[in-house]
Amino acid sequence: MAISLSLVLLVGIILVFMIRNGRVKWGPALVAILFGFLLASSDVAPDIQNFLDSAAEAIADINP
Repeated sequence: MAISLSLVLLVGIILVFMIRNGRVKWGPALVAILFGFLLASSDVAPDIQNFLDSAAEAIADINP
C-alpha cells in the first residue's frame, strides 16, 4: 500500500510539472487521468498491481 501511494504521488507530481511546463496540455492530461481511473476498476488492475509489486521488490533487492 505504501509503495502504490508513493508511486501515485510521484506520478501525480510529474504530471503537474509536465502540465505547468507546457509539455502536456490539459486535454490529454485529463484523458490520461480518466484512463487511469477506468483501468483501476478493470479486471487487469490486479495484474498491474502484481507487476508493480514485483518490480518494487526487485529494485529493493538490488545491493549497491
